[in-house]
Amino acid sequence: MHVNDLPTPALIIDADVFGRNLAIMAEHHPGERLRPHVKAHKCTALAAAQQAIGHHTFTCATPLEVIGMAHAGVGTDLLLANETVSAERLRAMAALDVPVTVAVDSEATIVAARDAGIASCLIDVNVGLPRCGIAPDGAGQLADRARSAGLSVRGVMGYEGHLMMVADRAERLASVERSMQLLLQAHRDVGGDIVSAGGTGTFDLHDATGITELQAGSYALMDSHYGRQGLPFDQALYVIGTVISVSAEWAVADVGLKALGMDHGNPTVIDATVWFCSDEHITYQPAGGATVGDRVRVVPAHVDPTMAMHEAAWIVCDDEVVDRWAIDLRGW
Repeated sequence: MHVNDLPTPALIIDADVFGRNLAIMAEHHPGERLRPHVKAHKCTALAAAQQAIGHHTFTCATPLEVIGMAHAGVGTDLLLANETVSAERLRAMAALDVPVTVAVDSEATIVAARDAGIASCLIDVNVGLPRCGIAPDGAGQLADRARSAGLSVRGVMGYEGHLMMVADRAERLASVERSMQLLLQAHRDVGGDIVSAGGTGTFDLHDATGITELQAGSYALMDSHYGRQGLPFDQALYVIGTVISVSAEWAVADVGLKALGMDHGNPTVIDATVWFCSDEHITYQPAGGATVGDRVRVVPAHVDPTMAMHEAAWIVCDDEVVDRWAIDLRGW
């Protein structure tokens, strides 16, 4: 099958570029130095490729990702890097054969994990992103509460997501170091073997920050948002569309809001200027004209929600389709 044979919109992954991206990251963060983040792709087949290159610990954002990875036999150590108080979902994770660790940032999340039979946790620390995480000076006391409740406290985690897109590298590095000082301060009070942090945008800034593992996911596939950061990873993911209408100044393809993550802005069409997206359409100005029936490659601005909108990704080599990977970890 050729790319042009796929019904559109179709999610494709360039196998050669994908393989190079994995190799670059594995060279910088080999083995358990990297805990790949499943939320970026929600695909056990892709995670299996990461495992094959040497990564055996994984980060998950949802209980379904944890459960799906375990059922697929991918990963020997799974981290839910998110808080949950759902007794049903916590019990389902506790019943898995693979070790599961959950993030906690309050006594309520500790109690919920304990009551469901979860054995291990990381103390989630706020290092500057106004989302989840306890203040660094409260981390030690929370760890004491977790241990008193019977949980094994493996260490700390913190996500400097607010720094991923700082344009100037020197400024980004200085800001990351300040955030990691907060995390290390918390770790001194908490103890444990793990200091977990980072992402694709800061993957090469942690050589001397003191973390033990990096959580990164987007590097494998990339998007236009990260593509502007000058990272060594290339675009492997595209949404293929078909031109369905042509006017004097613009063309329309069948890739719209229901096929793209739009929270980071408009996608990119190769050799064109995107005007806007609507439910089922992308309206753009092609540089060299367009004809109804043409195929276009659309680069999403945000890989994570884009993947979650599709049932499968088609793996291609030189535009020949060589495999189909189910996006089997969608949902919660």
